[in-house]
Amino acid sequence: MTLPATASTGSLQIEYQWLDTAALDAPLAVFLHEGLGSVAMWKDWPRTLCAALGMRGLVYSRPGYGRSSPRAANEKWPVTFMHRQAREVLPALLDALGVDEAQRRRMWLIGHSDGGSIALLYAAAFPDALAGAAVIAPHVFVEDVSVQSITQARQAYTGTGLRARLARYHDDVDSAFWGWNDIWLDPAFRDWNIEGALGAIRCPLLAVQGFDDEYGTMAQMESIGQHVQHAQIVKLPACGHSPHRDAPDVLNQHIKAFVSSHAAQARAR
Repeated sequence: MTLPATASTGSLQIEYQWLDTAALDAPLAVFLHEGLGSVAMWKDWPRTLCAALGMRGLVYSRPGYGRSSPRAANEKWPVTFMHRQAREVLPALLDALGVDEAQRRRMWLIGHSDGGSIALLYAAAFPDALAGAAVIAPHVFVEDVSVQSITQARQAYTGTGLRARLARYHDDVDSAFWGWNDIWLDPAFRDWNIEGALGAIRCPLLAVQGFDDEYGTMAQMESIGQHVQHAQIVKLPACGHSPHRDAPDVLNQHIKAFVSSHAAQARAR
């Protein structure tokens, strides 16, 4: 899929995959991957969740990841890179794929880590173009533990087999890793904070995090609960930064129960 050039970028090739397309009249679940993710790195979890929800699915690799257009070698992402993904790239992709306004009003976003933050920003920017969102280990501000773990990831990338493992999932693995790692470790990014945008979220919101998350503390969940008072917060024991890998069955149960309850409320109105 080719996205046309805009004022801020040239044309982009986007890797994407539809899931459960036979359910033509079903709502659409759009999956937003983590900071080092891609279509392939989700593995089977999106398909499993879509089957549990009775939804169609859309997974895609953001620019710089997977089989999508790589980041230029000299390109450094701005502090607002997640805002651009939420406000420009995702809407442009939905336009290009023919996801119309009626479908978007029934659409759910499922976002993990950076993808969870992007889902929050989309929900805030387009409050009437979404049925709901489930965000997994999202970031709403930068914590010391995040910086420490991302610093350790840099050391692993240059000193262990991490680069080779990630190269299985990205055409340009250096594009994916350094785009993410450089901006998160930029001193200017320490002031990144999206708490001020959260109050605009009106759709149903489920936020999930593991107690053993190595990239963030429960302060992220507490902030979401304070700024989006209708949000449902779920804290998972014995679970790290990736609940869809660490505790997929439990996570799916929580998401299914949440989505089903709001679908029932919508039918009752």
